[in-house]
Amino acid sequence: MALALAARVGGTIINADASQLYADLRVLTARPSAAEEAQVPHRLYGVLNGDDAASAARWADMARAEIAMAHAAGSVPILVGGSGMYLDTLLEGIAPVPEIDAGLRAAVRGLETADAAAALAREDPLLAARLRPTDRQRLLRGLEVVRGTGRSLLRWQQDREGGIAATMDVRALVVDVERSLLHARAETRLAAMLEQGALAEVEALVARRLADDRPVLRALGVAQLAAVLAGTLTPADATTGIAAATRQYQKRQLTWLRNQRPAWPRWTAESGEPSDIMK
Repeated sequence: MALALAARVGGTIINADASQLYADLRVLTARPSAAEEAQVPHRLYGVLNGDDAASAARWADMARAEIAMAHAAGSVPILVGGSGMYLDTLLEGIAPVPEIDAGLRAAVRGLETADAAAALAREDPLLAARLRPTDRQRLLRGLEVVRGTGRSLLRWQQDREGGIAATMDVRALVVDVERSLLHARAETRLAAMLEQGALAEVEALVARRLADDRPVLRALGVAQLAAVLAGTLTPADATTGIAAATRQYQKRQLTWLRNQRPAWPRWTAESGEPSDIMK
């Protein structure tokens, strides 16, 4: 859809998927193929090394720069991807949280996930109630902010800066696919990934012995395929686990869109051309 829209309106496709930023996982993250990238300009795909740690704020800075360059070239920037926090940061801006003391941050980052969840529940119960107890990255961020500033991240987020929604004409579109069809497509794509070398990609990534907190290691499928390589999971069980994790992620995306962006128009197979909806 993005390719067709870009060809029709003279667009530049800009990646808004957190995992597709990384060069290490072209196959497993379903990045556009070289042939697809040759059709229209593509930006921010495979631009980071797996040892790098992107964040929503960093991506938003990168995306703003690419949007500006697209505008300067007379092109229409088309952001494609489903990383809700990334999109939200770009559109609405980032909370002006002061830099956290390095020693305090290191102490928080050294906590086990369960301990961090328990601490956040005590020190910032409102934020803790909004997070999954296994969402390590957000738990640690919330805890270091409340300890470092004496103020909840939720309060900081009430005064956000740098969002493009207030200064640009942003047209949004949600691809709304019937759930059973969405699941079937994901399973077909997973089979293709495995045939095209996803296991070898993960083997090369594991061989790099990256720090456990590197975001690339959280890409869907990495943990399961790494377990296959370690001999602790069968290929069949890994495939089942990846499919289940993908369905869970799809559900979280849809929940985010329903709760955070209920007014965004939906596209279905009966909706006509996407560029017609986005006029």
